[in-house]
Amino acid sequence: MRMTFRWFGEGNDTVSLDQIKQIPGVEGIVWALHDVPAGEEWPMDKILHIRDQAHRAGFHIDVVESVNVHEDIKLGLPSRDVYIDNYKKTIEKLGQVGVKVICYNFMPVFDWVRTDLFKEAADGSTALFYEKSRIEDVDPLRLVDKINVNPSLTMPGWEPERMQHLAGLFEAYKEVTEEHLWDNLGYFLKEIIPVAAKHGIKMAIHPDDPPWPIFGLPRIMTSQDNFRRFLKLVDSPYNGITLCSGSLGANTGNDIVSMIHEFTDRIPFAHIRNVRVFDNGDFIETSHRTEDGTVDIAGIVKAYYETGFNGYARPDHGRHIWEEQCRPGYGLYDRALGIMYLWGLWDSLKRVEHKQRKKVVAK
Repeated sequence: MRMTFRWFGEGNDTVSLDQIKQIPGVEGIVWALHDVPAGEEWPMDKILHIRDQAHRAGFHIDVVESVNVHEDIKLGLPSRDVYIDNYKKTIEKLGQVGVKVICYNFMPVFDWVRTDLFKEAADGSTALFYEKSRIEDVDPLRLVDKINVNPSLTMPGWEPERMQHLAGLFEAYKEVTEEHLWDNLGYFLKEIIPVAAKHGIKMAIHPDDPPWPIFGLPRIMTSQDNFRRFLKLVDSPYNGITLCSGSLGANTGNDIVSMIHEFTDRIPFAHIRNVRVFDNGDFIETSHRTEDGTVDIAGIVKAYYETGFNGYARPDHGRHIWEEQCRPGYGLYDRALGIMYLWGLWDSLKRVEHKQRKKVVAK
């Protein structure tokens, strides 16, 4: 397991590279050019700027999250080929600077949805929260007004250019079914995977968050069966999954441990985090500790260890603790605690294996 930490860049993150460097075992940053609109080719000078910053701090830039997919590609519009061509050019540039994994998603309109970014828990911490009844009743065109966040920080998945055209996007998706989305995803993959393979980059799709349809929009990256279907669209080691335990764990019917064992050779990147799911369908993001949520984090780390996982991993969304002022889900303190919990589980498994080997040798 190769530990990384998501970083949004100078001026767009409350966490510095110097702070990340002090977290044990973190070897790379997970990054992106968040100021480049979806569909545009990434400028090489901006890529090199991030690379140089990371290298000076002692980090690699092997993992990019995300190169966003333009809505015209998801909709299957004639204009998609222009945006796919830009995507290919970006892949080529990222290959030139040593990128190994590109995380992306294929969620229509919204990358992720929560109803409260700072829901207070009993201990005084706050976290991202999803209240099912509010999503069912709310007008999605007014949802942006309910997102209360520091306007100086970009919110991946909630880019201004996308939010300004919500009404038109919802109208465009009226006739788009899940099967249409599958077809459009297949078209996209058949175009980009050969380019990614040529440049040694593994594409890793992120699950839908939450993993079910919202506001009448289709969502397809939601379950083990659907990931199985996805991997067959282009059967290549360069077509993979970003397995996010928090996104998938919001549906308690998802067996994430089973997914790790089945898709082990197609998971180049892992997001590991916990959520607590309530009986009414609400969920809140918790600490990474297994006992604090509904997701079997200990079992998930064990599955990665047993399958010999040597891909990239990062702690995902954290709580906001110790009065830290930060972007929702992406403060320093709780994600650092999460890393140490994950390392504790990993090191314990390694220690047990070492003792067992010594016993076998002794016999």
